[in-house]
Amino acid sequence: MKPAYLILTHAYPAHLQRMINRLAHDDAHFFVHIDLKSDPAPFIALCGGPNVHFIQQRVNIKWGGYSMVQATVNGFKEIVAAGIPFAHITLMSGQDYPIKSATDIHRFFVANEGRVFMHTLSVFNEWQEAISRLTEYHLVNQDFKGRYKVQKILNAVLPKRRFPASMVPVGRSQWFTMPLGAVIYILEYLDRQPWIIKYFKLSWAPDEIIFHTILYNSPFQSAMTGDNLCYVDWSEGKASPKVLVAEDEQKLLASDKLFARKFHPETSKDLLDLLDKTFANNE
Repeated sequence: MKPAYLILTHAYPAHLQRMINRLAHDDAHFFVHIDLKSDPAPFIALCGGPNVHFIQQRVNIKWGGYSMVQATVNGFKEIVAAGIPFAHITLMSGQDYPIKSATDIHRFFVANEGRVFMHTLSVFNEWQEAISRLTEYHLVNQDFKGRYKVQKILNAVLPKRRFPASMVPVGRSQWFTMPLGAVIYILEYLDRQPWIIKYFKLSWAPDEIIFHTILYNSPFQSAMTGDNLCYVDWSEGKASPKVLVAEDEQKLLASDKLFARKFHPETSKDLLDLLDKTFANNE
């Protein structure tokens, strides 16, 4: 069983190298998208290897914009073009880290082959704070002066945007694991149904909804678990999750998740060292 990891990153090449080394197992391949704003040289120098592929079509990622979706899609295309029969693809950020050994992660995916691990909360019923992402106009993808004033005017004078009644929008976290067949289905859907790209380009943080919704309204729905296997601590109540530190070690080890975020190479160093020591004993 060959796993593929698609990693979106913009900083901390040494942490990326550490994460790749920790995840390496049985022909695992790593596809790395480096934000177009970042210099790729340090990443290539530290993280290069026969199973590490740097995405050629890089994107200038804007927080909350469709650019995050496009970066993921570009990664999907290069994974498919590699022609390798990957069993599953896991999307991670450059500040993630595994909280299980590579052997345990491999065993888990062998036992759960074909399943889709991603959040599937109903936007209109369970995740209502996200409704405005779909019903209002968001110009985060536009690049002209005064776009947010224009956005405010549009939402004041135009009727609410309507998501197609034939589809149930779901989502939450953008990070996920899915089989290669689901990746191919998404790419083919985007080609067949360009309306969904146009719709989500006027939405906020579409990376947390678009892929989830496509699969939920497809034959893959029965394979979806609703769990994305990623431990995240939102206890600080900020727009970004808590940076995990040594005091979080026992919580992570007690978790049934496979991955966690968010880590910082300096702030989280002691925790990362503790996790590596634990993993080394389990291999």
